[in-house]
Amino acid sequence: MTAASDTSERNALLDEAIDWVVRLKTGDPTRADIDALRRWREQSPAHEEAFKKAARLFRRAGIAAGELDDRPDATGAVLAPQRLPSKVFARRAFLGGAIAAAAAGYVVVRPPLGLWPSLQELSADYRTGKGEQRKIAVTPDVSLELNTQTSIALRSASDETQIELISGEASVAAMRTSPKPFVMLAANGRITAKQADFVARCLDGMVRVTCLNGSVDVAQGGRVVRLGQAEQVSYTPGGIEVSVPVDPAQVTAWQSGLLIFRDQTLADVVDEVNRYRSGKIIITNADLKQRVVNGTFQISKLGDFVLQVQQLFGAQARSLPGGVVLLG
Repeated sequence: MTAASDTSERNALLDEAIDWVVRLKTGDPTRADIDALRRWREQSPAHEEAFKKAARLFRRAGIAAGELDDRPDATGAVLAPQRLPSKVFARRAFLGGAIAAAAAGYVVVRPPLGLWPSLQELSADYRTGKGEQRKIAVTPDVSLELNTQTSIALRSASDETQIELISGEASVAAMRTSPKPFVMLAANGRITAKQADFVARCLDGMVRVTCLNGSVDVAQGGRVVRLGQAEQVSYTPGGIEVSVPVDPAQVTAWQSGLLIFRDQTLADVVDEVNRYRSGKIIITNADLKQRVVNGTFQISKLGDFVLQVQQLFGAQARSLPGGVVLLG
């Protein structure tokens, strides 16, 4: 294959990938659409790379939207009609539409009930599915263990080793031998470590960082909190909280195949179980949501969780298509 034909094939795949992103972004995707996309991506490594490139273009357009949002003529600049060749116009329209949508606050596709990954999660460099765990080496001296439904993206930085925790939970072992620190981006904050073990969790814009060994700096909103062993801090877009002492064994129980709950509401427990168990459990009774749970559950046996809740609290369960269970 000549260099010209190879470039032409890559461009054709990128055009198809952009079409997929636009369909997921602007339409009302179903489970069948997501499965069709998965089959398209699995055709070859080139298909997978094309999809990730298209998704990166969309993410960068979202960043550009944030920069343009303060300019009064930004929307006009994006939407102004121009005479362009069809291929160039298609790509310009894609980027323009992405910027306009991002400026309006619709940066990623949000699947109903979280039954499948968002576009941003699908475009991650490393990703685990429900119930899956995975170990990766970012560098020879930085390793990660990804928990269920976790998405990680690699980031370029000249003065540090940098990754982004898009969503999920990861245990990090950083034993840097170079002067460059390891930095994990999560939501709108930064987690920095050189010689430390820590666990970071990012779900729905809330980030929780637990230091297991060494020290970790967590920066958000102009504030920096330094964590020592067995200390934890949380932050949201609204700000960072004060650090608190925690039990590391409870935080890392998932690495041993367990979920440990202490004085937590059933609503919080179900939210956590939903991350591991296929389908979706929804509590329909307000009083049931507030029932307190203390217990240890095996991740490999969460298929029995609904029955256990029925036995413990006298709840009624109703199964719906798609693995959805209503508890009331």
